Amino acid sequence: MKIIKDEITFTTKGNNEIKDLTGPVDQRLTASRLKNGIVTLFVPGSTAALTTIEYEPGLVHDLSSALERLIPHDISYQHDKRWGDGNGYAHVRHALIGPSLTIPFTDGRLELGTWQQIIFIDFDNRPRTRKVILQFIGE
Repeated sequence: MKIIKDEITFTTKGNNEIKDLTGPVDQRLTASRLKNGIVTLFVPGSTAALTTIEYEPGLVHDLSSALERLIPHDISYQHDKRWGDGNGYAHVRHALIGPSLTIPFTDGRLELGTWQQIIFIDFDNRPRTRKVILQFIGE
């Protein structure tokens, strides 16, 4: 059994920007030369999250709109009162979606559904340089 750590670094605009990470994760899986196992993805920080979705413009818009309805950016948050940074909503969205994913792979291929892609969502209220840590465990 091998454990291989890797990472993906990229810039974001914030404000619910959604990035498809399926390609970069798949490329790193190929480079790892592992055939069977799992990959865990983790975003350090508390204003972004990882999940899966059918990555198409309509659904990307629908997800962003749903998050705004559930956790509006323009209401009062205690975090904002304490820190004054205006991103309390980003922390709450992060807590609900979550910072990590674990995906199995078989024969060197991610076990994702036909219409399922890995996405990163940046909830913060400003552009950022982001990092996703990958840990491949397998053989």
